[in-house]
Amino acid sequence: MDVSDAALLLAAGLAAGTVNAVAGGGSLITFPAMIAVGLPPVPANVSNSVAVFPGYVASVAGSRQDLPPRRMLATLAPTTIVGTIAGALLLLATPARAFELVVPFLVLGATAVLAFQDPLRRLVGHPRDLAPRRRTVTVQAMVAVGAVYGGYFGAALGVMLVAGLALVLDATLARVSALKNLLSALVGLTTLVVFALFGPVNWAAVAVVAPATLVGGYAGARLVRRLPPVVLKVLIVVFGTSIGLYLLWRALR
Repeated sequence: MDVSDAALLLAAGLAAGTVNAVAGGGSLITFPAMIAVGLPPVPANVSNSVAVFPGYVASVAGSRQDLPPRRMLATLAPTTIVGTIAGALLLLATPARAFELVVPFLVLGATAVLAFQDPLRRLVGHPRDLAPRRRTVTVQAMVAVGAVYGGYFGAALGVMLVAGLALVLDATLARVSALKNLLSALVGLTTLVVFALFGPVNWAAVAVVAPATLVGGYAGARLVRRLPPVVLKVLIVVFGTSIGLYLLWRALR
């Protein structure tokens, strides 16, 4: 790795950490950067998953004032870990082509859910009107699907988590975003362990990208707390739509 490669990865990591904290999708910055410096697709995907983890941790630190109660986190942690392990093992054991064709529609669908959150709530009911058991099961299902996706690919995981959780939780978007940061960090930690043990990680690339995501993740999380809810929602929808269309173009080309 020469100086220009390191500079590219450093800039990509800084941008990805910020984007992940605000909306999600930072992996679409760091993953192409790793491809650009010469890593094959699977090692690039695996190394990228490991490298963005510190950014998620920094995002949690930056949004700590909006985190939900520990009891809720304790109930969601096992679902997140199991789902992530399943997704990571799926990545290591299966061809990616079929999933690549599905991913863009998942991202675009999640973005549409967030964009039309209020009409959908009127259709399916506001979270405060749901029975406690139904709300618990729905939240667990949302987290499980997001964790499998995060373990397998991860790009736009934040968009998918925010869209799903905002629909079933009676909380501000800033609080939902804080929960998204924590769940993303747990997904990141789980993939780090799995890929460090079984995946072809390029540790030189990780060593450059990871510290940059740490700085960007904290800065992005602090920015989220200052943004009006409408602005934050628009940013996430724009990010999600752009990411979904990019993934669709890449899958069909």
